[in-house]
Amino acid sequence: MRDCILCGQIFSSRPSFSQIFLIKSRLELVCPSCWGQFERIGDPHCPTCYKKGEREVCRDCKIWQDKGQAVQHQSIFSYNPAMKDYFSRYKFQGDYLLRQVFAPIFKEGLRPFSDYQLVPIPLSQESWKVRGFNQVTAFLEAAQIDYHNLLGKKEGPAQSSKTREERLASQQNFFLLEKAPLSSKILLVDDIYTTGATLQGAKQLLYENGVKEIMTFSLAR
Repeated sequence: MRDCILCGQIFSSRPSFSQIFLIKSRLELVCPSCWGQFERIGDPHCPTCYKKGEREVCRDCKIWQDKGQAVQHQSIFSYNPAMKDYFSRYKFQGDYLLRQVFAPIFKEGLRPFSDYQLVPIPLSQESWKVRGFNQVTAFLEAAQIDYHNLLGKKEGPAQSSKTREERLASQQNFFLLEKAPLSSKILLVDDIYTTGATLQGAKQLLYENGVKEIMTFSLAR
C-alpha cells in the first residue's frame, strides 16, 4: 500500500501481470483512478501533429505548411482537464516530484528515436529563476534519457500567456549555445504542443545552421 503521488489516496501498489508488462513503475506512483483520467491520443488524429479527432491535416498544420514549414510531430496524451491540472501543479506551482509520473512514458515514447540527437526546449533565464527547473529536462532525467542542451531562449512573454493568434505570429526567440555540436538528425522535445509555434521556431534556427532532419515530440497535445 502507498499514497498516490497525485491525489494522496492510499492504494495497493501490487500490479497485475498485464500491468507489470505495460508500465509497472508508473503504477507504483499513481492510483488507477488518477491514471484513468489521462487520455492517450488514439485514432483519428492529425497525421502531422497528432491533434486528437482530426482525420486530415489540421488547421494549424496547414498554416505552417502555407509558410513553407513542414510539421513532423508526435505526442502521447491529449491535453485534457486531468493533464491541465497535472501541469498546473508540476510546471506552474513547481511540484518537482511530479516529474516522475511520466518518466516511463517518456522512455517508451522516445525509444524509436534512438538514432536522433535529443534536444530539449529551453527556458529563458527569467523563467528558470521563477520555476527553479526545466520541466522538459526534468522528465528526461527522471527517465534516465541522455539529451543535449543546444539551445538558449531569449526573454519575452511566455507562450502560455499569448492568444492562439499571437503564438502563430511569434518571432524567433531561440539562439544556439556557443560551440553546440549539431547532429544531422535532431529530435526536439517539449512538454506541451499547442499551436506548434515554439517548436517551429527552434526548428527554423536549427535548419539555418545545417541540420538536415528534424522531428518534434511532446508529452501532451
